[in-house]
Amino acid sequence: MAQKEEKQARLKSSFLKTALVAVVAGVLGGGLTIGAYNLYQNQAVSSSDDSQATTKVSNVKVNVSTQATKAFNKIKRAVVTVEAYQKSDNSIDSIFGFSSGSSEETTSESEGSGVIYKKNGNTAYVVTNNHVISGADSFYVMLYSGKRVKATVVGKDSVSDLAVLKIDAKNVEQTATFGNSDNIQVGETALAIGSPMGSEYATSLTQGIISAKKRTLDITNSSGVTTGSTTVIQTDAAINSGNSGGPLVNLDGQVIGINSMKLSSNSSSSENASVEGMGFAIPSNEVVKIINQLVTKGKVSRPALGISGIDLDYVSDSAKSDTLKLSDGVDSGVVVMKTDSDSPLKDILSKYDVIVSLGGKKVTGISSLKTALYAHKVGDSVTIKYYHDGQLKSQKVTLSLEASESTTTATSSESEN
Repeated sequence: MAQKEEKQARLKSSFLKTALVAVVAGVLGGGLTIGAYNLYQNQAVSSSDDSQATTKVSNVKVNVSTQATKAFNKIKRAVVTVEAYQKSDNSIDSIFGFSSGSSEETTSESEGSGVIYKKNGNTAYVVTNNHVISGADSFYVMLYSGKRVKATVVGKDSVSDLAVLKIDAKNVEQTATFGNSDNIQVGETALAIGSPMGSEYATSLTQGIISAKKRTLDITNSSGVTTGSTTVIQTDAAINSGNSGGPLVNLDGQVIGINSMKLSSNSSSSENASVEGMGFAIPSNEVVKIINQLVTKGKVSRPALGISGIDLDYVSDSAKSDTLKLSDGVDSGVVVMKTDSDSPLKDILSKYDVIVSLGGKKVTGISSLKTALYAHKVGDSVTIKYYHDGQLKSQKVTLSLEASESTTTATSSESEN
Protein backbone atom coordinates (compact mmCIF):
# COMPACT_ATOMS: atom_id res chain seq x y z
CA MET A 1 0.00 0.00 0.00
CA ALA A 2 2.84 2.37 0.81
CA GLN A 3 4.52 1.50 -2.51
CA LYS A 4 1.29 2.33 -4.36
CA GLU A 5 1.01 5.73 -2.65
CA GLU A 6 4.67 6.47 -3.40
CA LYS A 7 4.15 5.63 -7.11
CA GLN A 8 1.10 7.91 -7.31
CA ALA A 9 3.12 10.75 -5.74
CA ARG A 10 5.89 10.31 -8.34
CA LEU A 11 3.34 10.34 -11.19
CA LYS A 12 1.73 13.48 -9.78
CA SER A 13 5.10 15.21 -9.50
CA SER A 14 6.02 14.19 -13.07
CA PHE A 15 2.71 15.52 -14.38
CA LEU A 16 3.21 18.88 -12.68
CA LYS A 17 6.72 19.20 -14.14
CA THR A 18 5.42 18.39 -17.63
CA ALA A 19 2.63 20.98 -17.33
CA LEU A 20 5.12 23.58 -16.13
CA VAL A 21 7.42 22.89 -19.10
CA ALA A 22 4.46 23.23 -21.49
CA VAL A 23 3.53 26.60 -20.02
CA VAL A 24 7.12 27.85 -20.18
CA ALA A 25 7.40 26.66 -23.80
CA GLY A 26 4.22 28.54 -24.65
CA VAL A 27 5.59 31.72 -23.12
CA LEU A 28 8.94 31.38 -24.89
CA GLY A 29 7.18 30.63 -28.16
CA GLY A 30 5.48 34.03 -28.23
CA GLY A 31 2.00 35.31 -27.67
CA LEU A 32 0.20 33.23 -30.25
CA THR A 33 -0.71 30.41 -27.87
CA ILE A 34 -1.66 32.72 -25.02
CA GLY A 35 -3.52 35.05 -27.34
CA ALA A 36 -5.53 32.22 -28.79
CA TYR A 37 -6.37 31.00 -25.31
CA ASN A 38 -7.50 34.45 -24.19
CA LEU A 39 -9.59 34.90 -27.31
CA TYR A 40 -11.22 31.55 -26.72
CA GLN A 41 -11.87 32.53 -23.09
CA ASN A 42 -13.51 35.82 -24.07
CA GLN A 43 -15.68 34.11 -26.64
CA ALA A 44 -16.70 31.50 -24.11
CA VAL A 45 -17.72 34.17 -21.63
CA SER A 46 -19.73 36.00 -24.26
CA SER A 47 -21.62 32.92 -25.29
CA SER A 48 -22.30 31.75 -21.74
CA ASP A 49 -23.20 35.07 -20.12
CA ASP A 50 -23.92 37.90 -22.59
CA SER A 51 -25.15 40.21 -19.87
CA GLN A 52 -21.70 40.34 -18.29
CA ALA A 53 -19.55 40.19 -21.47
CA THR A 54 -17.52 43.27 -22.32
CA THR A 55 -15.49 44.19 -25.39
CA LYS A 56 -12.08 45.66 -24.71
CA VAL A 57 -9.71 47.63 -26.92
CA SER A 58 -6.16 46.35 -26.98
CA ASN A 59 -3.55 48.73 -25.56
CA VAL A 60 -0.81 47.20 -27.71
CA LYS A 61 0.65 49.88 -30.03
CA VAL A 62 1.73 48.66 -33.46
CA ASN A 63 4.13 50.80 -35.50
CA VAL A 64 2.63 50.82 -39.01
CA SER A 65 4.66 53.77 -40.31
CA THR A 66 6.42 52.96 -43.57
CA GLN A 67 8.73 54.80 -45.93
CA ALA A 68 5.69 55.55 -48.09
CA THR A 69 3.91 57.13 -45.12
CA LYS A 70 6.94 59.26 -44.29
CA ALA A 71 7.33 60.34 -47.91
CA PHE A 72 3.64 61.24 -48.10
CA ASN A 73 3.86 63.34 -44.94
CA LYS A 74 6.80 65.27 -46.38
CA ILE A 75 4.76 66.51 -49.33
CA LYS A 76 1.02 66.07 -48.67
CA ARG A 77 0.42 69.71 -47.67
CA ALA A 78 2.05 70.89 -50.90
CA VAL A 79 -0.36 68.95 -53.13
CA VAL A 80 -3.41 70.90 -54.28
CA THR A 81 -6.52 70.64 -56.40
CA VAL A 82 -6.57 73.01 -59.38
CA GLU A 83 -9.96 74.30 -60.49
CA ALA A 84 -10.36 75.99 -63.89
CA TYR A 85 -13.50 77.83 -64.99
CA GLN A 86 -14.55 78.95 -68.44
CA LYS A 87 -17.21 81.62 -68.83
CA SER A 88 -20.02 81.35 -71.35
CA ASP A 89 -22.94 83.64 -72.24
CA ASN A 90 -26.40 82.08 -72.17
CA SER A 91 -27.69 84.74 -74.55
CA ILE A 92 -25.76 83.05 -77.35
CA ASP A 93 -27.89 79.95 -76.89
CA SER A 94 -30.99 81.88 -77.91
CA ILE A 95 -29.68 82.04 -81.48
CA PHE A 96 -30.07 78.28 -81.62
CA GLY A 97 -33.37 78.19 -79.76
CA PHE A 98 -31.96 76.96 -76.45
CA SER A 99 -32.26 80.13 -74.40
CA SER A 100 -32.78 79.65 -70.69
CA GLY A 101 -34.38 83.07 -70.49
CA SER A 102 -31.31 84.61 -68.87
CA SER A 103 -28.31 86.36 -70.36
CA GLU A 104 -26.21 85.84 -67.25
CA GLU A 105 -22.82 84.19 -67.60
CA THR A 106 -22.36 80.59 -66.54
CA THR A 107 -19.17 78.65 -66.03
CA SER A 108 -17.94 75.21 -66.93
CA GLU A 109 -15.44 73.62 -64.59
CA SER A 110 -12.51 71.28 -64.96
CA GLU A 111 -10.40 69.95 -62.12
CA GLY A 112 -6.91 68.59 -61.89
CA SER A 113 -4.04 68.47 -59.46
CA GLY A 114 -0.93 70.52 -58.80
CA VAL A 115 1.97 70.86 -56.41
CA ILE A 116 3.34 73.94 -54.63
CA TYR A 117 7.07 73.94 -55.24
CA LYS A 118 8.29 77.40 -54.24
CA LYS A 119 7.57 80.40 -51.99
CA ASN A 120 9.04 83.79 -52.78
CA GLY A 121 7.93 86.52 -50.42
CA ASN A 122 4.14 86.71 -50.49
CA THR A 123 3.86 84.52 -53.59
CA ALA A 124 3.76 80.75 -53.90
CA TYR A 125 4.13 78.89 -57.19
CA VAL A 126 2.14 75.86 -58.31
CA VAL A 127 3.05 73.58 -61.21
CA THR A 128 0.26 71.71 -63.00
CA ASN A 129 -0.56 70.45 -66.50
CA ASN A 130 -1.34 72.90 -69.27
CA HIS A 131 -4.34 70.83 -70.34
CA VAL A 132 -5.87 71.27 -66.87
CA ILE A 133 -6.14 75.05 -67.32
CA SER A 134 -6.26 75.35 -71.12
CA GLY A 135 -9.15 77.49 -72.36
CA ALA A 136 -10.20 78.63 -68.88
CA ASP A 137 -10.73 82.22 -67.74
CA SER A 138 -10.41 81.96 -63.98
CA PHE A 139 -8.56 79.66 -61.63
CA TYR A 140 -8.69 78.54 -58.00
CA VAL A 141 -6.46 76.30 -55.93
CA MET A 142 -7.81 74.19 -53.09
CA LEU A 143 -5.14 73.72 -50.44
CA TYR A 144 -4.61 70.66 -48.24
CA SER A 145 -6.57 72.43 -45.49
CA GLY A 146 -9.60 72.68 -47.79
CA LYS A 147 -9.25 76.45 -48.20
CA ARG A 148 -9.80 77.74 -51.76
CA VAL A 149 -7.64 80.61 -52.97
CA LYS A 150 -7.59 82.61 -56.19
CA ALA A 151 -4.83 81.74 -58.66
CA THR A 152 -3.40 83.48 -61.70
CA VAL A 153 -1.41 82.07 -64.61
CA VAL A 154 2.31 82.81 -64.64
CA GLY A 155 3.01 80.94 -67.85
CA LYS A 156 1.99 77.85 -69.79
CA ASP A 157 3.46 75.62 -72.46
CA SER A 158 1.40 73.27 -74.61
CA VAL A 159 4.42 71.40 -75.99
CA SER A 160 5.53 70.12 -72.58
CA ASP A 161 1.97 70.22 -71.17
CA LEU A 162 3.14 72.23 -68.17
CA ALA A 163 1.82 75.42 -66.59
CA VAL A 164 2.69 77.53 -63.55
CA LEU A 165 0.14 79.33 -61.37
CA LYS A 166 0.77 81.71 -58.50
CA ILE A 167 -1.21 82.14 -55.28
CA ASP A 168 -0.95 84.12 -52.05
CA ALA A 169 1.65 82.39 -49.87
CA LYS A 170 0.15 83.21 -46.48
CA ASN A 171 -1.85 79.97 -46.25
CA VAL A 172 0.86 77.73 -47.70
CA GLU A 173 2.13 75.21 -45.11
CA GLN A 174 4.55 73.18 -47.17
CA THR A 175 6.47 73.22 -50.46
CA ALA A 176 7.75 70.28 -52.46
CA THR A 177 11.31 69.58 -53.57
CA PHE A 178 12.38 68.05 -56.88
CA GLY A 179 14.48 64.92 -57.09
CA ASN A 180 16.76 63.99 -59.98
CA SER A 181 14.69 61.97 -62.46
CA ASP A 182 17.87 60.67 -64.10
CA ASN A 183 18.61 58.73 -60.91
CA ILE A 184 15.38 56.73 -60.75
CA GLN A 185 15.49 52.99 -61.34
CA VAL A 186 12.99 50.63 -62.91
CA GLY A 187 11.33 48.68 -60.11
CA GLU A 188 11.70 51.32 -57.40
CA THR A 189 8.62 52.43 -55.52
CA ALA A 190 6.70 55.42 -56.89
CA LEU A 191 3.84 57.30 -55.22
CA ALA A 192 1.19 59.28 -57.09
CA ILE A 193 -0.66 62.00 -55.18
CA GLY A 194 -3.56 64.10 -56.42
CA SER A 195 -7.29 64.51 -56.75
CA PRO A 196 -8.61 61.61 -58.83
CA MET A 197 -12.17 62.30 -59.94
CA GLY A 198 -11.96 65.81 -58.47
CA SER A 199 -11.64 67.57 -55.13
CA GLU A 200 -13.93 65.10 -53.36
CA TYR A 201 -10.96 62.72 -53.32
CA ALA A 202 -8.24 65.34 -52.84
CA THR A 203 -4.78 64.24 -51.68
CA SER A 204 -5.36 60.60 -52.58
CA LEU A 205 -2.24 58.45 -52.45
CA THR A 206 -1.56 55.49 -54.74
CA GLN A 207 1.55 53.34 -54.84
CA GLY A 208 3.31 51.45 -57.60
CA ILE A 209 6.70 51.13 -59.19
CA ILE A 210 8.67 52.76 -61.97
CA SER A 211 7.82 50.65 -65.02
CA ALA A 212 10.13 52.46 -67.47
CA LYS A 213 12.49 55.44 -67.03
CA LYS A 214 12.22 56.84 -70.55
CA ARG A 215 9.22 56.02 -72.69
CA THR A 216 8.79 58.00 -75.93
CA LEU A 217 5.17 58.77 -76.77
CA ASP A 218 3.66 60.67 -79.68
CA ILE A 219 1.85 63.95 -79.01
CA THR A 220 -1.36 64.45 -80.97
CA ASN A 221 -3.47 67.58 -81.32
CA SER A 222 -7.26 67.83 -81.03
CA SER A 223 -7.59 66.65 -84.64
CA GLY A 224 -5.67 63.49 -83.92
CA VAL A 225 -2.58 64.63 -85.85
CA THR A 226 0.80 63.75 -84.37
CA THR A 227 2.65 67.00 -83.70
CA GLY A 228 5.71 65.69 -81.90
CA SER A 229 6.89 63.29 -79.25
CA THR A 230 7.73 63.43 -75.59
CA THR A 231 9.81 61.34 -73.21
CA VAL A 232 8.00 60.32 -70.03
CA ILE A 233 8.28 58.09 -66.97
CA GLN A 234 5.99 55.07 -67.01
CA THR A 235 4.47 53.86 -63.74
CA ASP A 236 1.82 51.39 -62.63
CA ALA A 237 0.73 53.61 -59.73
CA ALA A 238 -2.98 54.25 -60.22
CA ILE A 239 -3.50 57.51 -62.12
CA ASN A 240 -7.06 58.57 -62.91
CA SER A 241 -8.85 61.59 -64.29
CA GLY A 242 -8.03 64.47 -61.95
CA ASN A 243 -4.54 63.19 -61.12
CA SER A 244 -3.15 65.26 -64.00
CA GLY A 245 -0.70 67.85 -62.72
CA GLY A 246 -0.07 66.08 -59.43
CA PRO A 247 3.33 64.79 -58.35
CA LEU A 248 4.95 61.41 -58.84
CA VAL A 249 7.06 60.98 -55.71
CA ASN A 250 9.96 58.79 -54.60
CA LEU A 251 10.35 57.34 -51.11
CA ASP A 252 12.32 60.40 -49.99
CA GLY A 253 9.23 62.52 -50.62
CA GLN A 254 10.83 64.21 -53.64
CA VAL A 255 8.95 64.98 -56.85
CA ILE A 256 10.42 62.90 -59.66
CA GLY A 257 7.68 63.66 -62.18
CA ILE A 258 4.42 65.48 -62.88
CA ASN A 259 1.61 63.07 -63.72
CA SER A 260 0.30 63.91 -67.15
CA MET A 261 -1.59 61.08 -68.77
CA LYS A 262 -2.92 57.57 -68.51
CA LEU A 263 -3.14 55.02 -71.30
CA SER A 264 -6.70 53.75 -70.94
CA SER A 265 -7.00 51.61 -74.07
CA ASN A 266 -4.86 49.93 -76.67
CA SER A 267 -5.74 51.71 -79.90
CA SER A 268 -3.65 49.30 -81.94
CA SER A 269 -5.79 46.38 -80.84
CA SER A 270 -8.75 45.43 -82.97
CA GLU A 271 -10.66 44.70 -79.79
CA ASN A 272 -9.71 48.04 -78.20
CA ALA A 273 -8.72 46.12 -75.09
CA SER A 274 -8.85 47.78 -71.70
CA VAL A 275 -5.44 48.74 -70.29
CA GLU A 276 -4.63 49.11 -66.60
CA GLY A 277 -1.47 50.07 -64.76
CA MET A 278 0.03 52.33 -67.44
CA GLY A 279 0.41 55.91 -66.27
CA PHE A 280 2.91 58.51 -67.42
CA ALA A 281 4.67 61.46 -65.84
CA ILE A 282 6.87 64.27 -67.16
CA PRO A 283 10.38 63.74 -65.69
CA SER A 284 11.29 66.23 -62.95
CA ASN A 285 14.48 67.36 -64.72
CA GLU A 286 12.40 68.43 -67.72
CA VAL A 287 9.79 70.01 -65.42
CA VAL A 288 12.38 72.17 -63.63
CA LYS A 289 13.84 73.37 -66.93
CA ILE A 290 10.40 74.36 -68.26
CA ILE A 291 8.94 75.98 -65.13
CA ASN A 292 12.06 78.12 -64.61
CA GLN A 293 11.50 79.61 -68.06
CA LEU A 294 7.78 80.05 -67.44
CA VAL A 295 8.44 81.99 -64.23
CA THR A 296 11.14 84.25 -65.71
CA LYS A 297 9.71 84.73 -69.23
CA GLY A 298 6.09 83.57 -69.11
CA LYS A 299 6.80 81.23 -72.03
CA VAL A 300 9.32 78.69 -73.28
CA SER A 301 11.73 79.78 -76.00
CA ARG A 302 12.49 76.99 -78.44
CA PRO A 303 14.57 76.83 -81.60
CA ALA A 304 12.92 76.60 -85.00
CA LEU A 305 13.78 75.34 -88.45
CA GLY A 306 11.04 77.30 -90.19
CA ILE A 307 9.98 74.49 -92.50
CA SER A 308 6.89 72.48 -93.35
CA GLY A 309 7.17 68.87 -94.37
CA ILE A 310 5.72 65.38 -94.38
CA ASP A 311 6.97 62.00 -93.26
CA LEU A 312 8.76 60.07 -95.97
CA ASP A 313 6.44 57.18 -95.07
CA TYR A 314 3.65 59.07 -96.82
CA VAL A 315 5.48 59.13 -100.15
CA SER A 316 4.88 56.39 -102.68
CA ASP A 317 7.75 54.19 -103.84
CA SER A 318 7.57 55.58 -107.34
CA ALA A 319 7.77 59.19 -106.08
CA LYS A 320 10.71 58.30 -103.84
CA SER A 321 12.71 57.13 -106.83
CA ASP A 322 11.41 59.44 -109.59
CA THR A 323 10.82 62.76 -107.77
CA LEU A 324 13.09 62.53 -104.71
CA LYS A 325 15.69 60.40 -106.51
CA LEU A 326 16.32 58.33 -103.38
CA SER A 327 18.02 54.96 -103.38
CA ASP A 328 16.26 51.90 -101.98
CA GLY A 329 18.20 52.14 -98.70
CA VAL A 330 16.56 55.45 -97.67
CA ASP A 331 13.20 54.62 -96.14
CA SER A 332 12.63 57.27 -93.42
CA GLY A 333 13.04 61.00 -92.90
CA VAL A 334 11.19 64.29 -93.42
CA VAL A 335 10.43 65.59 -96.90
CA VAL A 336 10.70 69.39 -97.06
CA MET A 337 7.62 70.91 -98.69
CA LYS A 338 8.13 74.59 -97.83
CA THR A 339 10.83 76.80 -96.31
CA ASP A 340 9.78 80.03 -94.56
CA SER A 341 11.43 83.32 -95.50
CA ASP A 342 12.97 83.69 -92.03
CA SER A 343 14.14 80.06 -91.81
CA PRO A 344 17.84 79.42 -91.07
CA LEU A 345 17.57 76.77 -93.80
CA LYS A 346 16.16 79.01 -96.55
CA ASP A 347 19.47 79.09 -98.47
CA ILE A 348 20.25 75.44 -97.77
CA LEU A 349 17.17 73.30 -98.27
CA SER A 350 14.95 73.09 -101.33
CA LYS A 351 11.52 71.61 -101.86
CA TYR A 352 11.65 67.78 -101.85
CA ASP A 353 14.93 67.58 -99.95
CA VAL A 354 14.80 64.83 -97.31
CA ILE A 355 16.14 65.50 -93.77
CA VAL A 356 17.58 62.34 -92.19
CA SER A 357 19.65 63.68 -89.26
CA LEU A 358 19.83 66.71 -86.96
CA GLY A 359 22.54 67.28 -84.35
CA GLY A 360 23.71 63.69 -84.68
CA LYS A 361 20.20 62.29 -84.02
CA LYS A 362 18.52 60.15 -86.64
CA VAL A 363 15.36 61.71 -88.09
CA THR A 364 12.68 59.19 -89.03
CA GLY A 365 9.76 61.62 -89.22
CA ILE A 366 8.30 64.88 -87.93
CA SER A 367 8.06 63.55 -84.38
CA SER A 368 11.73 62.61 -84.11
CA LEU A 369 12.77 65.83 -85.89
CA LYS A 370 11.09 67.91 -83.19
CA THR A 371 12.60 65.77 -80.47
CA ALA A 372 16.08 66.29 -81.91
CA LEU A 373 15.43 70.01 -82.41
CA TYR A 374 14.09 70.67 -78.91
CA ALA A 375 17.16 69.05 -77.38
CA HIS A 376 18.99 72.25 -78.39
CA LYS A 377 18.73 75.92 -77.49
CA VAL A 378 18.22 79.00 -79.60
CA GLY A 379 21.59 80.02 -81.04
CA ASP A 380 23.07 76.50 -81.00
CA SER A 381 25.00 75.41 -84.07
CA VAL A 382 23.98 71.94 -85.26
CA THR A 383 24.73 69.72 -88.22
CA ILE A 384 21.85 68.78 -90.48
CA LYS A 385 22.09 65.89 -92.93
CA TYR A 386 19.75 65.67 -95.89
CA TYR A 387 19.33 64.23 -99.36
CA HIS A 388 19.26 66.61 -102.33
CA ASP A 389 18.58 65.02 -105.72
CA GLY A 390 19.54 61.70 -104.20
CA GLN A 391 22.88 62.88 -102.83
CA LEU A 392 23.57 62.95 -99.09
CA LYS A 393 24.73 66.38 -97.93
CA SER A 394 25.76 67.87 -94.58
CA GLN A 395 25.50 71.47 -93.41
CA LYS A 396 25.93 73.36 -90.14
CA VAL A 397 23.13 75.77 -89.21
CA THR A 398 22.48 78.16 -86.34
CA LEU A 399 19.08 77.63 -84.78
CA SER A 400 16.79 80.65 -84.64
CA LEU A 401 13.94 81.53 -82.29
CA GLU A 402 10.63 79.83 -82.86
CA ALA A 403 8.08 82.40 -84.04
CA SER A 404 5.15 80.34 -82.75
CA GLU A 405 4.39 76.86 -81.55
CA SER A 406 3.35 75.91 -85.08
CA THR A 407 6.46 77.16 -86.93
CA THR A 408 7.49 73.63 -87.82
CA THR A 409 4.30 71.84 -88.86
CA ALA A 410 3.43 68.67 -90.67
CA THR A 411 1.20 65.65 -90.68
CA SER A 412 2.78 62.57 -89.20
CA SER A 413 1.65 59.00 -88.82
CA GLU A 414 4.71 57.58 -87.11
CA SER A 415 4.67 56.02 -83.67
CA GLU A 416 8.03 55.76 -81.95
CA ASN A 417 8.53 53.77 -78.79
